[in-house]
Amino acid sequence: MDLAHRTVLIVGGTSGIGRELARRFAAAGSTVAVGGRNAQALADLSAEGFGTFEVDVTDDASVAAARDAVLALHPELDTVVTMSGVMLLEDLRDPAHFEAAKATVDTNLLGTIRVVDAFTPHLVGRGAGTFVTVTSGIAFLPFPPMPTYAASKAAVHAYSEALRAQLAGTGVGVTELVPPAVATSDQEQVNPQALPLDAFAAEVMALLAQEPTPHEILVEKVRMHRWAEREGTYDDLVAQRSRALSTLLGRKD
Repeated sequence: MDLAHRTVLIVGGTSGIGRELARRFAAAGSTVAVGGRNAQALADLSAEGFGTFEVDVTDDASVAAARDAVLALHPELDTVVTMSGVMLLEDLRDPAHFEAAKATVDTNLLGTIRVVDAFTPHLVGRGAGTFVTVTSGIAFLPFPPMPTYAASKAAVHAYSEALRAQLAGTGVGVTELVPPAVATSDQEQVNPQALPLDAFAAEVMALLAQEPTPHEILVEKVRMHRWAEREGTYDDLVAQRSRALSTLLGRKD
């Protein structure tokens, strides 16, 4: 992927990985717009020179309005990164967890589908472009305290594979970004071993710059998650990650 001459929309780019990638694409020479719900974060990014658009990926009308606004200002748009997501703890022994499950699926999976659906006609119509979907190492190696998060990201992986197959021959590619735990402000509280954001972003941009662009962007630290079943480490790693249940969910058994 030529990182210097693209017009990129990052949906869910107001913080963390998305915001850092927006800055990296811009530094490489691309035109970058950011969509999200946080008005203050959007204002801050606008002050940095980014185009900004309010969008709630759980709302069909909001996504459609954002699409129309983006394409009115950026008819040359060729790259759509969809990374809006929530990570919520759930205790599956408590039926009240279902509200968290619904919110997770609506944002992480259905939100991705809404954004992809909104921009597919444009990218297919121009005969070239790229979708970048965002999953997680947890899609391939579940983290038991966040079961629906894992399920939603596994679903986005499967959806990305199907989308790539269906768009074959249109000129539109699909690249799946698979982060490990990355040291954004949220992750620093949960996992002190998280990969520093700068290091993660630098590795991602180097992988994106490869020709051809890989179908999956796998930084070194996420490979143990992605290939755990193949390497025979899956059961042991899931057992290790299950230990977090007692700490994060306050279980005593």
